[in-house]
Amino acid sequence: MGEQRSLFVPDGLEGERLDAALARLFGFSRTRAAELIAAGDVQVDGAATAKSDRVHAGAWLEVVIPPPPAAPVPVAEPVPGMGIRYEDDDIVVVDKPIGVAAHPTVGWTGPTVLGGLLGAGHRVATSGAAERQGIVHRLDANTTGVMVVAKSETAYSRLKRAFKERTVDKRYHALVQGHPDPLRGTIDAPIDRHPAGDGRFAVVAGGKPSITHYDTIEAFRAASLLDIKLETGRTHQIRVHMSATRHPCVGDLAYGADPTLAARLGLTRQWLHAVSLSFEHPSSGEWVTFTSDYPADLARALEIVRAES
Repeated sequence: MGEQRSLFVPDGLEGERLDAALARLFGFSRTRAAELIAAGDVQVDGAATAKSDRVHAGAWLEVVIPPPPAAPVPVAEPVPGMGIRYEDDDIVVVDKPIGVAAHPTVGWTGPTVLGGLLGAGHRVATSGAAERQGIVHRLDANTTGVMVVAKSETAYSRLKRAFKERTVDKRYHALVQGHPDPLRGTIDAPIDRHPAGDGRFAVVAGGKPSITHYDTIEAFRAASLLDIKLETGRTHQIRVHMSATRHPCVGDLAYGADPTLAARLGLTRQWLHAVSLSFEHPSSGEWVTFTSDYPADLARALEIVRAES
């Protein structure tokens, strides 16, 4: 049984949509409010109603908020293909392969970087929630490349602060459809959960500030290879921003990429790779840089588009 909350609709929300009223009264996102309504956890004057129905001042709202799912536990087992780029007493830098999440989350049953490190006998910091100890940043499960994990508590706190203060240089290469115009630019557009509530994200007014800098490395007939620097680190940021500019990452079917092109290139995921990560070492203070080569599937797809051009 979840938490039960109820109150009267104030005069100021007369005529408001139900999902919008819930969001304002209870502090939910519109997406979360719509999910509760669809699940039958919201009643207006004792009756279920639709998210688009209008509420009236004085109506009695009753909401049942389901308890949060239990936090997943990392499974300590080695991850095939996950290489170690560097390790000392404070940090371990990994080359994350395809199909591996940074840490366990609700609904993810596949391998994780955290579980792989623990399974291979590496120590990680105990700071942070149990399911993501030592994790100071993340890559999407199907985004490959370089990633740092904290081993000491000092490294964890200093790296978390560095990512928050945007003093870490994160570089990605992305093969995107078409040719961005201009060839070099900045995308400054807020990001939040997609209104569809399906796990995707989107450019949404009032979302979290999100800034992506890009520069064209090479242009082909059907696509362009971009060097991308993130100023912020929102979930799916590059994928969302490139899709919003009508240049989705090749193979990124969730964000509007052409499935025919993906099939021709043999891609089963987005062409997106974290090529380098630079930051001040948490103990020595030295500026360090770690890099990652393209994995086989991305290198092969790039060869094909280059040959076709």
